[in-house]
Amino acid sequence: MCLICGWIYDSALGAPEHGIEPGTAWEDVPMNWTCPECGARKEDFEMVPI
Repeated sequence: MCLICGWIYDSALGAPEHGIEPGTAWEDVPMNWTCPECGARKEDFEMVPI
């Protein structure tokens, strides 16, 4: 989950409109990827139980 805006990355869904294919584990998301909602960096995300 993005700590800035609350957007949640779901590895099953990925973010295909932002270059991340469905099934991509969070660990495999590139470090230079940014939140599609607010532009926050990957380091501004935190794992949360869903």
